[in-house]
Amino acid sequence: MELRDDNLDRFEAEGAAPLPDTETRGHVDHDGARIWYASYGSGTPVILLHGGLGNSGNWGYQVPALIEAGHRAIVIDSRGHGRSTRNERPYTYELMASDVLAVMDRLKIGKAAVAGWSDGACVGMILGRTHPERISGVFFFACNMDPSGTKEFVATPIIERCFSRHTKDYAALSAAPDEFDAFVEAVGLMQRTEPNYTIADLADIHVPVVIVHSEHDEFIKREHADYLVRHIPGAEMILLPGVSHFAPLQRPAQFNAALLAFLARIPA
Repeated sequence: MELRDDNLDRFEAEGAAPLPDTETRGHVDHDGARIWYASYGSGTPVILLHGGLGNSGNWGYQVPALIEAGHRAIVIDSRGHGRSTRNERPYTYELMASDVLAVMDRLKIGKAAVAGWSDGACVGMILGRTHPERISGVFFFACNMDPSGTKEFVATPIIERCFSRHTKDYAALSAAPDEFDAFVEAVGLMQRTEPNYTIADLADIHVPVVIVHSEHDEFIKREHADYLVRHIPGAEMILLPGVSHFAPLQRPAQFNAALLAFLARIPA
């Protein structure tokens, strides 16, 4: 039976499916932080970048699907998230993008596709624009590239369940488990003020891109997704019915099918 967790009841209680075991995991020291990563399987590499306040464990339903399809799945805890540390520098998407490159260098990955979710999608898009020689394509799920793309925040039970899970995970994984409130404020400041990509910036993206938008996304406007498709050369749109900002957890089979179809279309 296909897994469905539309209200995130299961995610709040248990989290996503556990990540597989691997010996290829560790930390890379970069720019004042220790960035945690893990690699699974072999084949064409795909880097999975989670959303704000989350961690790599949120990709528990995607990693096995990528391995089964013949890909190498690499997960990274963004600085300050999960098992990664941070220093006093403010968060920026460009800084987190540089962390991804440091992990790629540690793993000797010359080029990879990026699947990004929310904040992770923004990081992936920045990498696609600034380092196209390292990025084979960007699967851009549930994110904006300028402040006009976000909806006014409205708390919902689904968002509260997700936040509850993030709170528990941070306490269990972080090297600074008592600093959750400061962490939330620091990430929130970045989200309120970045990114600020112009139409000219979007036109300067020349890697394959798919913009993925959920029918019930709580944070991102549908018209902003359409705007990104219009202004990024060659970009395509995928609409996911029946799900929200948390589609990889709510209906993993639907999300994974879209991701694998994109990866099959881009150069290895």
